[in-house]
Amino acid sequence: MADKYLINTGEPRSITGHVVSGALASGIISSTVNYKKYQNGDINYVDAIQNTTKITMQGGIATGAAISATNHLGPAGGGLFKALTAISIGMAGIYAVEVADQLLSHKLSEKAEEVDHNDESIIVSGE
Repeated sequence: MADKYLINTGEPRSITGHVVSGALASGIISSTVNYKKYQNGDINYVDAIQNTTKITMQGGIATGAAISATNHLGPAGGGLFKALTAISIGMAGIYAVEVADQLLSHKLSEKAEEVDHNDESIIVSGE
């Protein structure tokens, strides 16, 4: 008799709990790596915080999507197409965080340029 599920993954796991676990694990790793880069002068403080935040969110999303997909493959059911849907949603979430990070970086760089130009005009007009 064939099993109803593709892989015996055991009992269904908590997706929410694993999102938190994935975010914590990613946060620990990315904060350590970014702190080292900051100490070496490779990145500034703002970039270190921004990158750590981005990687932390993406790690949580990836872990949640992976656990959801695995649950669909196992006894909780759902099958391959639901597993692929969970993976697709996870990929879309990770991509959305990446796009938001790029937009934020662009806005911050525009703001920094604006501040630099204002500082230059103050210096020039003060001469």
